[in-house]
Amino acid sequence: MNTDIKKPEVSAQDLAILGGGTLGYIREIGATDAIKLLGPKINVPDDAKLFCLYAADGTPMSISGTREAAVANAMEHELLPVSVH
Repeated sequence: MNTDIKKPEVSAQDLAILGGGTLGYIREIGATDAIKLLGPKINVPDDAKLFCLYAADGTPMSISGTREAAVANAMEHELLPVSVH
C-alpha cells in the first residue's frame, strides 16, 4: 500500500476565487493574533476571545467580539461565512 499521499497545493489566487469570490471564513483568534493584525498599539486583554473574518485568500477583513458579529460582517461584505477550527 502506498502511503506517500501528496497534498494538493492551492495558491492564494486559487483560494481567492474559491466559491466565485463569495466565501469567507471565520476563525477564533486570541490577543496575540489580534495584535499581529492590528498593530502593537492596540490594547487587547490577554484572555480576549475574538473572531476574525477572512476572505477566502486569507486576507483579514474584520475582527469582532462575537461569532454572531463576525457572521454579520461576512453578510455585509456579501460573503458566505464558513468556520475554520
